[in-house]
Amino acid sequence: MVPSSPEVALSGSSVSQGRALKFVVALAVAAAVGFAVAHAAPLAAKKETAKKEKEETTLQTSVPSSIVLDPDTNSILFEKNADQPVEPASLAKMMTLEYLFNEIKQGRVKLDDQFIISENAWRKGGAPSHGPTMFAAIHSKVAVSDLIQGIIVDTANDACIAVAEALAGNETAFGQLLTKRAQEIGLQNSTFTNATGQSDFHMRVTAYDMAELARYIMQTYPDLYANFAERDFTWNKIHQTNRNPLLGMGIGADGLEVGESPEAGFNLVGSAISDNLRLIVVVTGAKSDADRTNEAKKLLDSGFHGFQGRVLFAEGQTIGEAKVFGGDHGYVPLVGPGLVRVMIPRDNNGERLIARIVYTGPVPAPIAKGQTIGELKVWRGEQLALEVPLQAADDVGVGSMSQRAMDGATELMIGLLRAGVSKL
Repeated sequence: MVPSSPEVALSGSSVSQGRALKFVVALAVAAAVGFAVAHAAPLAAKKETAKKEKEETTLQTSVPSSIVLDPDTNSILFEKNADQPVEPASLAKMMTLEYLFNEIKQGRVKLDDQFIISENAWRKGGAPSHGPTMFAAIHSKVAVSDLIQGIIVDTANDACIAVAEALAGNETAFGQLLTKRAQEIGLQNSTFTNATGQSDFHMRVTAYDMAELARYIMQTYPDLYANFAERDFTWNKIHQTNRNPLLGMGIGADGLEVGESPEAGFNLVGSAISDNLRLIVVVTGAKSDADRTNEAKKLLDSGFHGFQGRVLFAEGQTIGEAKVFGGDHGYVPLVGPGLVRVMIPRDNNGERLIARIVYTGPVPAPIAKGQTIGELKVWRGEQLALEVPLQAADDVGVGSMSQRAMDGATELMIGLLRAGVSKL
């Protein structure tokens, strides 16, 4: 029987799977006690409940776009227009750093390698430019370790251009490499055209992508990430302090980047730790430096004091099942990459969470244990709070000829039924 909706209830680890081009399995989670089956309710009542939950759990900010993320669980505490494309300004330098960090990790660049400050880098990003600079001398050679300090502490344009020219020949080619690299690490809505964040209509990022980039940097390059906490840097006898205002506030901040331009407004990507909880905050489009600082600190404070972690699934626990096509088993159990935990408001422990397993299926056999099948999405009211990749818990081999024929006939009948329903 084909369900009228691709969403069905899940209680515990028992799954009733609906067939569709993209399967969606829904479960209602009572965060305080485990799992509970969702019961039908009048639409008006559902909307009123969702509105009340949103009012109770949503943080507030005046900036146009923002997000607060727990990087350890990838749980979103709050977001406002986080997928809206914006101009990054100097936040683009985080992508320049990630690309350089990856080159170092792969062994293609060493910290004591020296890059040349070309005339172009000096004129466009050095002292003559009157922009953020480390004041490197024209035609000088600067160690990569010092260029990193210059980019992080001084948001130095001359250092960024020197990196771009050393790794790609010019900024245009480097921008293409940055965009490709961004897509490789999962930043699907970000495009880069230069190394510094200089205003360009074709260069856009999102608050969500910037939070994900920060998470990726701190988890992939922990030793290099430590540079973001440096408070000052002196080069060419010129001493500068880190432009990140969060570092001096005593809130456990240790990164990452600020940027501003007439087109972008005032942007910030920050991270801090309090009571063993790390949070990432992104604000974009603030009206002033003070507004940017105050909103970022307010969101961090609200996140630290207003939320707590709640375990949804233990490591290795079966979360659901995916339908298999042509296999020696009809379904494959799905597990998360580890402990599955979500952040919930401290003052609303009974809040219900809605989770859905989303995958394209049925999944063709053979399937290898550990193969990524789909993802688990968890909502807190109307807020998407968590996205976790799901993997096959077991191998599934190719079924016998009769099993494959039966699956083929079943899918054919379902397709015919769908076609008939769509004509009604």
